[in-house]
Amino acid sequence: MAQSVVDTDVVVVGAGPTGLMLAGELLLGGARVTVIEKLARPTGQSRGLGFTARAMEVFDQRGLLPGFGQGESLETSPVGHFGGLQFDYTVLEDAHFGARGIPQNETEAVLEEWAGKLGADIRRGWEVVELSEGFLDGDSVEAVVETPEGTRRLRSSYLVGCDGGQSRVRKAAGFDFPGLPATRAMYLADVLGCGLKPRFLGERLPHGMVMAAPLKEGVDRIIVCPHGTPARERNDDITFAEVAAAWQRITGEDISGGGAEWVSSFSDASRLVGEYRRGRVLLAGDAAHVHLPAGGQGLSTGVQDAVNLGWKLAATVRGTAPAGLLDTYHDERHAVGQRLMMNTHAQGIVFLGGEQSDSLRALFAELIGHDVVKRHLAGIVSHLDIRYDLGGTGAQADTGAHPLLGRRLPKRPISGAGDESDTFRPLHPGRGVLFDLADSAALRATAGPWCDRVDVVTAAAEPVEGTTDPLAGLAAVLVRPDGHVAWTGEGSPGGLTDALGRWFGDGRAA
Repeated sequence: MAQSVVDTDVVVVGAGPTGLMLAGELLLGGARVTVIEKLARPTGQSRGLGFTARAMEVFDQRGLLPGFGQGESLETSPVGHFGGLQFDYTVLEDAHFGARGIPQNETEAVLEEWAGKLGADIRRGWEVVELSEGFLDGDSVEAVVETPEGTRRLRSSYLVGCDGGQSRVRKAAGFDFPGLPATRAMYLADVLGCGLKPRFLGERLPHGMVMAAPLKEGVDRIIVCPHGTPARERNDDITFAEVAAAWQRITGEDISGGGAEWVSSFSDASRLVGEYRRGRVLLAGDAAHVHLPAGGQGLSTGVQDAVNLGWKLAATVRGTAPAGLLDTYHDERHAVGQRLMMNTHAQGIVFLGGEQSDSLRALFAELIGHDVVKRHLAGIVSHLDIRYDLGGTGAQADTGAHPLLGRRLPKRPISGAGDESDTFRPLHPGRGVLFDLADSAALRATAGPWCDRVDVVTAAAEPVEGTTDPLAGLAAVLVRPDGHVAWTGEGSPGGLTDALGRWFGDGRAA
């Protein structure tokens, strides 16, 4: 018989980057969290080798970036691509292609250490078998879980599936998962002793596309995309012999005398759940969206899902959330997921379409010669173009809303705020922040009733040579815990009251 052993606020299923980031965010928000992961220990495999500029900002706003290295040890690339067509991402201010050379297992280790220090209860070797039927309209959700000690039952206020593209939670909770089915199989491997020449951006050949990049002495990461290879039902039964045969068919090179640290396969399936929440079950990361890996966007999108959801779900279980706050998770992130599907599918057509896509590829090559196109594509892939539609708050309700509203507050130096040297440091605790840029007693008094959820930082913005100043002329900026701007002020506290109530609930006496 299943035994109830854990009662907690939130069960997070999956200890990948998305699940661990979500656990940390929930704990910062005051929720109790149990993370369950079916693997008894991390595999050490790393499909991803970095993250986008926006994910880098997310880690920085929580003080996690030093864990990935500082200075020259944290490498970013100004040059990236769209569909294999290379261009300079720094045409967009504050942009780059992202952090390079960071294996996903290192990202997971940094996040697991952070979540552990915050108090996450991480149970490895635990796998969800089924969910109770009451999760749609009950006051809790129960999951039946297989553990090394037998079958257990976990009860929580909410459960979040962060368990990848084959998500057991998504299937058990009955989420629709529409989109485009897989049409081809592709392979990924870290190969040993093959002495391959680098093909960093990939090489398109008559029988497919291949990429190769050195990881360390004697080890190369390869991606093999053969034409005419049907999609596989499973991604974990590929052998090195199959990868070597596909490599030889495309390149003519025989690597069968080498070996592999690990091999895997993936596909060009493109699917997005119709809703990110069903009752007390939510999805984040690859559990909510699968797509062709293009530009390292998968891990980064999942991390941003987690940061958007974490503070909202924590406020909900603590009872401080305003009505409808949790619903904004779907509203904001589903739109991001749609753009993710659009751009990765388009890149697949341009890059992997064979001779049929040559004219389209030539057109993209022409378009990328224009700076306006570069800025647009760089914004999509780096995720720096994300702007949530907040619908207007108070004085922001008209069409002339400030350009910062809904966007992430950029990192800029500030002075006069004690130890707070830039706009990211006050976000480390995962709380809302009101930046009082005009030393306004009226604005500080307005925010007083929300002092248990919103910190006030009185400071002056410092200009940065060679960049625009997004804070110029502003008396104050209200920033949500996820770093997105919820209100900008010209000195009147009226709109601030509305914004505080909308995002942080009822105020309480300071």
